[in-house]
Amino acid sequence: MQLDLERRAEHSRVMALLSPVIALVLTLVSGAILFAAIGQDPLAALYAFFIEPLTASWSLQELVVKATPLVLIGVGLAVCFLSNTWNIGAEGQFTAGAIAGSMLPILLPGFENVLTLPLMLLMGIAGGMAIAAIPAFLKVRFGTNEILTSLMLVYVAQLLLDYLVRGPWRDPDGYNFPESRLFTDAATLPALADGRMHFGAIFALIAVLVLTIMLLSSLKGFEIRVLGQAPRAGRFAGFSRNRMVWFAFLVSGGLAGLAGISEVSGAINQLTPVISPGYGFTAIIVAFLGRLNPIGVLLSGLLLALSYLGGEAAQVSLGLTDKTARVFQGMLLFYVLACDTLILYRIRFTRPSAAGAGAVQGKGA
Repeated sequence: MQLDLERRAEHSRVMALLSPVIALVLTLVSGAILFAAIGQDPLAALYAFFIEPLTASWSLQELVVKATPLVLIGVGLAVCFLSNTWNIGAEGQFTAGAIAGSMLPILLPGFENVLTLPLMLLMGIAGGMAIAAIPAFLKVRFGTNEILTSLMLVYVAQLLLDYLVRGPWRDPDGYNFPESRLFTDAATLPALADGRMHFGAIFALIAVLVLTIMLLSSLKGFEIRVLGQAPRAGRFAGFSRNRMVWFAFLVSGGLAGLAGISEVSGAINQLTPVISPGYGFTAIIVAFLGRLNPIGVLLSGLLLALSYLGGEAAQVSLGLTDKTARVFQGMLLFYVLACDTLILYRIRFTRPSAAGAGAVQGKGA
């Protein structure tokens, strides 16, 4: 017997909408089993992980802080994936945006006026777009696999950040700690409340609104969907695949860069060797869980942000490792992809044909 996947002639739109909910329920069930296996009370552990972080006002602000980069990156990746362009390097583009936007307050600390913050944001966007342009160019010019090139550039950006904060950008008054000087008030995003929640959340909402309008009611949105779902029809319609690769990478890279500079300017206020717990990779889950829809990305970004908060809360209350959040995120992605696969395909068990079996036996002999 062998297992085959047979594409369904039609798939249920209701199940397509319920797929993220089913994936979430399966993740919770699997999490309960996992907690029981390591000797924890499943209900108490799930409460600590998913409910306790929502019981205090400061933790709700932290939820928004952690959701902001996930949503900004996720909506950009949604554009990429809808157009069948695979940008896996958003983590590197996030880091590049943080580095480029931080050049102004670090190299020119005396430059403090109303232009400081806008210039930092523009430089952050440009930094993310610049590193995203590399896999786009290689894809268009040489047909290089964009998954590999965008992913490899993540390590380039992270190692560059590590070199800078340990070397030329290290704070001279920082007692040799690997960190840059603290940003001044002119280089800091305004707070939205009495806490760490900052103006980057507004950028995320604007990005969701703009991309929703673009995807639903513009020619560019139509082009993205056509080239993603039916490339041949797109070519007949006169849409350029190469221009779409450039567009998708620059949009997603620019938004990731904006997320990077917003994070260091709004939540951290300096550069350190590690500025992200993996936002760029988690945003891939955010995009797919949100069904590649900007509104869905906003909701899934809040959910994945809760997994980060829950992981931190579980460390304190249950003594669990900080990798628990990654386990939940991995299970969630697995179930989302599994549910989507079963919506599009049905599983069939078949017997191998006699000719095929004979060929296999012949090779074995």
